[in-house]
Amino acid sequence: MPSASSVPAAPPRPSGSTPLLSAVPDVAPEPSTRLLLLLLLGAALLPRLVLMPFNENYYGDAVARTELAERWVHEPHLITSYGDGAYQFGPLHLYVVGAALKVVEDKALAGRLVSLLFGVLSVVPLFSLTRRLFNWRAAVGACLAFSVWGMHLQMSTTAASEAMSLFFMLWVFALIAEGLDDNRMGPFFGAALVLNLACAVRYDAWLFMPLLSLALLFWGEDRVAAITRAVGFGLLCLPFPLLWMQGNEMAHGDPFFPIHAVEQFHADWTREGVARVGEWRYRLESLGFWPGVALLTLSPGVALLGMAGMWRSWRERPDTRWLVLAALVPTAYFTFRAVVLLDFQPLGRFTVTELAVLLPFVVPGLELVRGAGARRAVAAVCAVLAVAVPLAMGLYTFRADGRFQDSLRPVSPTSTNPVPLMQVARFLEEEVAPRGGAAVVDQDSSYMDLQLAFFSGLPDERLARVRWETFRKHLRLANPEYLVRFDNGSLVRDPGVKLEGRTLTLDGVAYEEQDGFSAPLHVYRRR
Repeated sequence: MPSASSVPAAPPRPSGSTPLLSAVPDVAPEPSTRLLLLLLLGAALLPRLVLMPFNENYYGDAVARTELAERWVHEPHLITSYGDGAYQFGPLHLYVVGAALKVVEDKALAGRLVSLLFGVLSVVPLFSLTRRLFNWRAAVGACLAFSVWGMHLQMSTTAASEAMSLFFMLWVFALIAEGLDDNRMGPFFGAALVLNLACAVRYDAWLFMPLLSLALLFWGEDRVAAITRAVGFGLLCLPFPLLWMQGNEMAHGDPFFPIHAVEQFHADWTREGVARVGEWRYRLESLGFWPGVALLTLSPGVALLGMAGMWRSWRERPDTRWLVLAALVPTAYFTFRAVVLLDFQPLGRFTVTELAVLLPFVVPGLELVRGAGARRAVAAVCAVLAVAVPLAMGLYTFRADGRFQDSLRPVSPTSTNPVPLMQVARFLEEEVAPRGGAAVVDQDSSYMDLQLAFFSGLPDERLARVRWETFRKHLRLANPEYLVRFDNGSLVRDPGVKLEGRTLTLDGVAYEEQDGFSAPLHVYRRR
């Protein structure tokens, strides 16, 4: 299969008659591609390494994915359906995190290292794609903007799946650009096979199967070649989706069972959002969600230059329109569902691929600024904003709770759990786990009990989770000394529980509340 790092042997086509980032003409010798890639990989790696000691698994189901991967390690098998161990997730990410867990003992770190690897390596297909469409200066600009992209900094230092998925999608785009540029079928076949991998990670990648097939069908004047490309690409996109659909049909009677489960989550979230802010405010916020996330996470300068570059390329470079559509069509589709149908909750993580497609167009957008001096000034301001915006957001949300911090944290470079939760988790990890103790963990409606159990350091056999159907069995076997209750948790609704002041009685065993912890968590110790 062709590599994502492949670059054209012929000189790249210029993106315009005006130099991009300097006064050096485009005819100047191009630096070593290998050297450029090494420097750009280093630029992407550095800020992510800085964040690694501080970020925590939180958003993107990072904890749930890691625990499912851990279960798969204990019982390795081919996952064939939702109920076979993947649930609403694609199986490939679980396999890779599971492999990392066999090498790295710290389960909180293993999945994060996987994301770090794919996050940094995404520079390679991004460079290849941008250089192929424009030139090496545009590729350098795109990769530098990528290296400080705030939301991606978080995603590549936590154990969710977006970093891996985006790597595959950028690789797909790079291979398609290579195939169109060289007029060869091999890169298209490679792109289809890589798209299978992306589809095995996240379901939003499935939309690109028909979208890219149609783009190839209508690209170019040779109808026979276009049909051949589109049909060949489309057929090779199908192996994983068809196998996954068959497995879910056999297991659950619905080939799209996992996708429908995800859509049900979004439908529920939408109802909650509408109930919270009202229907028209919800529609309005959803309408501006994608551009808003672009301005907030890529920084205003990078986002606006990327949008301007897209507009310019659409008018002047028809050969780039397929990539523009790869960003615009999914954005329009999900926005329509959120604004008109009211059955989709926009999430920052659903914008990742579309926002990444803005990056190749940043330098072409800069070329719209007239005058070398003005261009340099705009480039300098945008560079400062590209660093300052994620830095400020990261500092503002780091280990800080509040309405605005909670709203920004999902797209912030820093990912930290609520302070009261980590206070209890550290207590369990440092005071209970080393002594062989056990604990009862209440069920929280916002799934914070999953976070608490993950960071508690307690193995499953020493946890009695109310969320589990085997709660009573674990309660008898573990004989826990400590109990953690959430405000509005489900434990107090259990028939065997009685809460009186600072005393909670569970199945006849009394637990006394301990001082030093903050709501919404309460820690109790057995009398």
